[in-house]
Amino acid sequence: MTAFAAGFVLDLLIGDPHWMPHPVRLIGRWIGGLDRRLLGDLPAEEARDPQKEHRKGAFLVLIVLFSTGICTGVICILAYILSVNLGFAVESILTCYVLAATSLRRDSLKVYDALARGDLAGARKAVSMIVGRDTDVLDEPGVTRAAVETVAENLSDGVIAPMLYAAIGGPVLGMLYKAVNTMDSMIGYRNDRYRWFGTAAAKLDDAVNYVPARISALLLIVAAAVSGPEYSAGRAYRIWRRDRRKHKSPNAAQPESACAGALGLALAGDAQYFGKVVHKPQIGDPVRPIEPEDIRRANHLMTIASVTGELLCLFVMFLILHA
Repeated sequence: MTAFAAGFVLDLLIGDPHWMPHPVRLIGRWIGGLDRRLLGDLPAEEARDPQKEHRKGAFLVLIVLFSTGICTGVICILAYILSVNLGFAVESILTCYVLAATSLRRDSLKVYDALARGDLAGARKAVSMIVGRDTDVLDEPGVTRAAVETVAENLSDGVIAPMLYAAIGGPVLGMLYKAVNTMDSMIGYRNDRYRWFGTAAAKLDDAVNYVPARISALLLIVAAAVSGPEYSAGRAYRIWRRDRRKHKSPNAAQPESACAGALGLALAGDAQYFGKVVHKPQIGDPVRPIEPEDIRRANHLMTIASVTGELLCLFVMFLILHA
């Protein structure tokens, strides 16, 4: 419990310093190497074998999960063998590594800062670092909307989901979750290259995020309830109930709809990816026009929801330990 709490506090205070080696970046390089080795250069369309690519993708998932779990477990065990204090420090740092609240806040506020300076080009560049859509075509409301959506959606897979898994299984399960999430972000696309190879990673990511996404939405509603008149918990609940399934992903619209309702905004809608417009349903109602300050408001909700989630995890862990 103490290492779990310490890791959360470390993330709030310092986040992930970019100059330090990060396990998730190592996992990403491992995934990229396996991708090149297992899938390689694609043959002509008529020569491709969907079943074979499915199997290769599932094999990659197994290799990444096995290696991630073994490496994380060995590191923790060796640290505790050498010293209880060293083990505590390593466990706390690894817990910090699986959480991303401060990184998410820091990166999204770069977008806000650029907009506050009137630097739309800088805001587009900053938001391009945290979203997958084409950002060079976005106006100020579009940039703001993209940043708000990212904060809301990543509350789940960047904070609450790894927090829940770390609470259940320590850094090992937390890092396994991050491996699943990283595989999905790298090969879980339905494009020409990964439409079969990335299926196992995408489906596994949907499965492991199913419960955390819904808990994240509820935590956002609670955060709105304690955050003053700028936020509406009642509207957050109503929009969540109405719009939580308005996404191809079974999970993405859960926290996004709660955030849209809390702020009185219309999020999602059509977006451009790789030069092509992708039609998406609108989430939320445009009670008022979106403005750059909404990035700060979304971060406020994310922080309150994260702290609430951490306290609830600690409370449940305490009850279990003293049952």
